[in-house]
Amino acid sequence: MATSAVARDVVFALRQKIAKIEGTLAERLVLPADGQPVAGLLVRRNGHASARDFFLPTGVERLDEVLGGGLPKAALTEIHGTETRNAGAAAGLALALVSGMLKERSRPSDLVLWVGTTEMFREAGLPYAPGLASFFGIPAESLLLAEAPKAADVLWIAEEAARIEEIAAVVVELRGNPRIVDLTATRRLHRRAQDSGRPVLLLRQSAEPEPTAAPVRLVVSPAPATLRQTLLGPLAGSIAAPAFAVEIGKSRTALPGSFILEWNLDARTLAERSPENRIAVVSPSRGRTHPPAQAGAVLAFKPAAVEAAGDQPPREQHPAHRRPRRTG
Repeated sequence: MATSAVARDVVFALRQKIAKIEGTLAERLVLPADGQPVAGLLVRRNGHASARDFFLPTGVERLDEVLGGGLPKAALTEIHGTETRNAGAAAGLALALVSGMLKERSRPSDLVLWVGTTEMFREAGLPYAPGLASFFGIPAESLLLAEAPKAADVLWIAEEAARIEEIAAVVVELRGNPRIVDLTATRRLHRRAQDSGRPVLLLRQSAEPEPTAAPVRLVVSPAPATLRQTLLGPLAGSIAAPAFAVEIGKSRTALPGSFILEWNLDARTLAERSPENRIAVVSPSRGRTHPPAQAGAVLAFKPAAVEAAGDQPPREQHPAHRRPRRTG
């Protein structure tokens, strides 16, 4: 029994040293004591910190639980779109995460830098500023766009921008698997993100997974939207909230998992799709915290009398019956 306890202490101490040596790892370390796990401990090179300092909650309870608290806040996070046609879904999830981060910071002066190659922007298009403000709550004046001809220039811009205090997040969008985006380059981005205390999102479109320094990799593809729900049931031909199929491709603290997430355009939050999680008939107003009290029953038309099966309406209700039939 004593030998087992000593072994646990040795393993825990080794994990602490590895975390300090890497200098960029913010993970949950749990030291069992007499079979009872103690509270989670977060270790980094500067000492100890709370989960709030390290993690950016996605708002999806099960996903945050699997990730150990959420996505690392001061770190490089990869978001992969395996095919070019999935570029919109991957970018949409990145914007949803940035929107949640800006909401948490609540600083009007915060800026978001979106930097990518000319090839990527020509293939998938530039972010549409009015749409970002309407769908994600990111003001047009808060979005900075930078276009560079080569991936090396994109990485340099991202590294320099991560130092600027006014920039709250950096989104790096690349296509394919450029040779220069290797373990060394991503380690530099990861270190800059931790030193500045802000996230850097590496948005890789039409790419294959490869070794990087990012603690978390999310593989994103579009998911079919559900029908909008009404009082009479699903509305045929309608489209409900945008949906993302998210898979945890890599994580230092979590097991692989798959999720279907929906983006609420009014509350601007992510939620996991489930049979109980349906879109409301009328979304709440953005400027109100509580919906108004419901009014009484309102009937637009007088209820019609129900006719018995097989009964024919009287002939006087159909003037067409009295008109001669058209011949010839």
